[in-house]
Amino acid sequence: MGRIATLERKTNETQIKCSFELDGKGVSKIDTGIGFFDHMLDGFTRHGLFDLELSVTGDLLVDGHHTVEDTGIVLGNAIAKAAGDKKGICRYGHMILPMDDALCLCAIDLCGRPYFAYDVSFDAERIGYLDTELIREFFYSISYSAGMNLHIKMLSGQNAHHMAESMFKAFAKALDQATRLDERIIDVMSTKGTLE
Repeated sequence: MGRIATLERKTNETQIKCSFELDGKGVSKIDTGIGFFDHMLDGFTRHGLFDLELSVTGDLLVDGHHTVEDTGIVLGNAIAKAAGDKKGICRYGHMILPMDDALCLCAIDLCGRPYFAYDVSFDAERIGYLDTELIREFFYSISYSAGMNLHIKMLSGQNAHHMAESMFKAFAKALDQATRLDERIIDVMSTKGTLE
């Protein structure tokens, strides 16, 4: 049985269906209604070698906030569910990823305790139809719903598209590393004996 999670979430603001597999091949089918957000999630899927099917219907006539935030909540829950009891996983992952002028650092600890640090500043207010301030909300939602310690820091960058893309790809690579199984780890990677 693979490390797979299938979730649905319905509120007055969004309806989301998600199928997520940690041990995938980088295949995605994504429709959030926000083209640039879809592009970022496709990059996350491909570079993390995850499989992701995601359908989101949100109140985009209001703005993109609920769609992006709730997608983060659902994806974070899916990551946590797919990781299961976390036995045998490496727990930590990190990546410094270049994307042309942008250089992003991402570090993850799947410790079960949510914490989020974000050091990124965009000059542009929007990329396509995605408000750049919502990128922070997306990663914040993931960190808290997945119970992960997540640090994202933009080391350099001028182009907003490149900066955002480096963040999603760095997160993908760090998460792939953190969730990787290591046969040397008998139980969980913790002196406490639990990751929660």
